[in-house]
Amino acid sequence: MARQQLHSTQPGKEKNPKREPTAAGQHDAAVNRIASHNYFLLEKFEAGVVLSGTEVKAIRSGKATLKDSYGLIKDNELWLLNCHISPYEHGSYANHAALRTRKLLMHRDEIRKLIGKTQVKGLTLIPTRIYFKNGKVKVELALAKGKQLWDKRETERRRTADQEAREAISRGRKTAGER
Repeated sequence: MARQQLHSTQPGKEKNPKREPTAAGQHDAAVNRIASHNYFLLEKFEAGVVLSGTEVKAIRSGKATLKDSYGLIKDNELWLLNCHISPYEHGSYANHAALRTRKLLMHRDEIRKLIGKTQVKGLTLIPTRIYFKNGKVKVELALAKGKQLWDKRETERRRTADQEAREAISRGRKTAGER
């Protein structure tokens, strides 16, 4: 005899439609925009973060900053330094420190691979974004090489040239549509 279903589930329906987009994992909680300007981002990795409860709530409300933060491997463990997570406004005496060093969680093989790559001169680990995935906070780390001033200028020139080309194409399409 077949088992009866008590409730029907629809595959395309959200679990909690009232949940805010950052907590649901649709938007990034924090993005390091200056990273792509100052560094060549070579390879990206995903890592979990060891956080306290008030840190998760602060990240969920958008109070995290990755501007000057970086990753460090010490004693075969991965750490996130200088990541600023503001204290939770409704926190009590057990609120967290804003600039504490946080442990990152990755598989041992991935950490070994990163150790080998960060030994190369000029390569470092830069966090590019913080986001939620299945209710857990994740950090995207990029293996990065620093840009020289002329590299930054070249990137800026290329970006403006591409933007001008796109604008010219869209202008051409608009004038062709008016005829």
